[in-house]
Amino acid sequence: MRRLDNGAPLRAAMAAAELDIPRLAAKTKEIDPAGKGISKSLVGFIVGAGRTARDECSDRAAELIATALDREVNDLFETPVITLPESTSTRGPGMANRQKRLPERLMNQRELAQFLRKSPSWIDAQITEARRRGQVWPGLIYVGGSRRFDPHAVLDGQKRQRAA
Repeated sequence: MRRLDNGAPLRAAMAAAELDIPRLAAKTKEIDPAGKGISKSLVGFIVGAGRTARDECSDRAAELIATALDREVNDLFETPVITLPESTSTRGPGMANRQKRLPERLMNQRELAQFLRKSPSWIDAQITEARRRGQVWPGLIYVGGSRRFDPHAVLDGQKRQRAA
């Protein structure tokens, strides 16, 4: 998730709820079903306005913060939408054959996390969840002992998941 307006709505909601960073972190721990919550430092990164502030955070962190502030997630955060431009290649019929051969560019997990603007742990959780359902996460390709990802297949899989 990406915070709106460089975190201004977050800071306004904190002021309205009369919460500072340590109290907000403690409140996320209270409402978290797992009892973990979010650390003070991560809350500070997410709501901060300085040079160390982060624009992106996990879906879980956004949900916990929004719930702790008694706001809707969409009031404080937005889901980044990533689109890839269509190919302008004049070679071959295009999309129909892409499923049958390896993509031109495979990404490692760090590159994919940056591309999707998610954390590597989010990718691990998605792969684990797909494995639990008896599926393979879209775009995951094992090359020897390491994982590589087809960014087009990952995006297609996310679109299908959102549509469902």
